[in-house]
This record gives sequence, structure tokens and C-alpha cells, in this order.
Amino acid sequence: MNKETKNGVTYMTFDSLKKANVKHGFSTRLGGVSTGVYDSLNLGFNRGDSDDNVRENYRRISAALDMNYQRMCLSKQTHTTNVIVVDEKDAGNGIIRPLPYDDVDGLITNVKDMPLVTFYADCVPLYFYDPINEVVALSHSGWRGTVGKIGKITIEKMSQHFGTNPKDVLCCIAPSICKNCYEVSADVADEFIRAFGPENKDRLLRPSIFNPQDADKYMLDLWEACKLVFLEAGVPESNIEITDYCTRCNPKLFYSHRIMGANRGSLAAFISL
Repeated sequence: MNKETKNGVTYMTFDSLKKANVKHGFSTRLGGVSTGVYDSLNLGFNRGDSDDNVRENYRRISAALDMNYQRMCLSKQTHTTNVIVVDEKDAGNGIIRPLPYDDVDGLITNVKDMPLVTFYADCVPLYFYDPINEVVALSHSGWRGTVGKIGKITIEKMSQHFGTNPKDVLCCIAPSICKNCYEVSADVADEFIRAFGPENKDRLLRPSIFNPQDADKYMLDLWEACKLVFLEAGVPESNIEITDYCTRCNPKLFYSHRIMGANRGSLAAFISL
């Protein structure tokens, strides 16, 4: 994964999507105008930051990514596995008009010049590109979305609406909390064992680093879980690119809910045909 800076705005990109000439990026907290706990490239309108600051931050990262600010289509995330297809009428949702939907953690489109946008601060951003049918998608995969296999649901919906073959899809996992930082309770661990099978327990879970004497605490590898979801959906392993940046390990570069709590900004994933 690459860290790039343009016009003072720092963002992350994937080699596979760059080679495919897909406009995309994952924001950092560097290069914006927000101050205080939102310092500086906050892209969340619902965090308590000034809307004027957030809009200016969007203008800045839009220019850096060479994307159309006024045609962006934003999600409304609630940790579901709800994925929708958006079209021309949705250009500008959340930017120039109120969002017309609730409970949307994934967006899919084949409309050109309509950037999709989803939001993060430790959860896993999933990117999708079907080069045969020219379809892009983004999905927000926190632990609930990962247990619910939102990555597979997204690919299935791409197939239903656009004829996508999973073998053609490029999938990317963007900066999020890593396996050395993400401690979960036993009830969450049990959900993963049920969803992925006991045969994958050791692949996804290990005793807590932070509380090694506590048998009810585990370290969870969300990146590996999302990779398993992609493989289960039929995506070749060679088509999967995984970040090496953890949001919690890099609080000067990213917002992290585990470190900062609710008083923070939001990162965003962007992709556009």
C-alpha cells in the first residue's frame, strides 16, 4: 500500500487499483482545516465538527484524488450488512442533498464520475472493482459486518445486478485495526467461531496480548477474516490486496476509535469509475 501526498493532502492507495487505473483513495487525518479533536482532515459530518470545515476537507481531498466533489455518494452506516446499488439519481447524496436512505453500510455503482464514500476509525474498509463489467463498490466491515460477511454480500449483489464474476473482482482491505491491537470479548470471539467454523479459530483468534491471564479476552484478526470472506465468495487470492497500516498503531496518521473514543474525526474510503 502506498502513502501519497498531493497539495498537502495525504492519502493511501492500492497498487492493484492504481494498475487498473481506478480512481480511489483512503484518507488520513493530514491536510485538512479542522481543529481540536478533529485535527485536521475530518470527513464526518456527524462528529460535532463545523460543516464548513468538513466541506472544505472534502473539497481538498476531492482535488487530491481528482474526483468530482458535488457528485459524491455517501453511506449511512449502522454496522449492518445492508448493501445497495446507487445510480445517477444518487450523485450528490450527503454532499449537496440530504441522504435519502438509512442503514447502508455498502454502496455499489456502475455510474462513471460518481465517487462512492464510506467512513471509518478502526473498522475495515473493503474496496471492490469488476474490470469486466466496470462496477465499483465499497463496504464498511466492522466486527458485525465481518461476521455477517458483508464482503460476500457485496460481491453477490454485484453479480445479481451487473453479472460480475467473483473471479474477476479486485478486492482491497484498507487501513483499520490490526490483529495486535484488536482485543475482543469471548461473546464476539464465539460469533466468529460460529461464522467461520472452529477450523479457522486459530487463524482468526489468539489469547489477549493486553490481558494474557483473562480467558475471556482474545485478539481478533479482522484482515484475515475479511480475506476468508473474499475467498469464500470466489475471489482468487491473487486478486486480494491487504494493507499493512493499522489505524490504532498510527494515531498521528489516522483517527482511531479505540484510542480517541467518540471525540474524533472520521476517515473515509473513496472509489470512482
